[in-house]
Amino acid sequence: DWSSDVCSSDLGANEAGVHAVLPLLEAFRVHHPGVLVDVRRLHSRQIAQEVQLRSVDFGILTFAPAEKELQTIPLVTDELVLLVRPNDPLAKRKQITMEEMGRQTIIAHNDPSPARDRVLRLYEQRHTQLNIRLSLPSLDGIKRAVEMGLGVALLPRRCAMAEISRGQLAAVLVPELRSPRQVRFVYRKDAELSHAAKAFLETVRRLTADGAKTKSSDQ
Repeated sequence: DWSSDVCSSDLGANEAGVHAVLPLLEAFRVHHPGVLVDVRRLHSRQIAQEVQLRSVDFGILTFAPAEKELQTIPLVTDELVLLVRPNDPLAKRKQITMEEMGRQTIIAHNDPSPARDRVLRLYEQRHTQLNIRLSLPSLDGIKRAVEMGLGVALLPRRCAMAEISRGQLAAVLVPELRSPRQVRFVYRKDAELSHAAKAFLETVRRLTADGAKTKSSDQ
């Protein structure tokens, strides 16, 4: 009986994580169109703690949380790619080096993240310059700036799938910076969840199980 329960579920994700949440929301709404799912934007470093503290029911992470009370479900894989305009000479190449990327005009996200820190640290270790000349607060703003020719940007591929498929942007690999990662759905092991949150968790489990079956049948 949902009538006496709060018909909502809260989920924490950073801006990039929202792209992994959308297919889950689409599947959930088919059977539960009246439930409010509130996706809150959080810094990636805060997400595991907020789930642990019960500030949100679930989270989306690209790393395994250290907290033992948390469980994760792998959703999809992702990687960092260099986004360029389709008419950029780099667009004709499958991959470039860190040094070649460092000579480009870089558009960066101004929110701190583990991925950003790792890239900056790698350039520091190589004693190679990274030419960041524009810093923006949103992924959409960064992608638009690349389309306008203001520079290039290193972003998760999944964040730009639509623009890449439409030919608005091209993706170039920088092998040293690829950083393949598993996008994970995070929840508390022994949590008391609302009916709405339980239903959302079951939707995630069903989707990932169906995805695993599809992969095994394709092999």
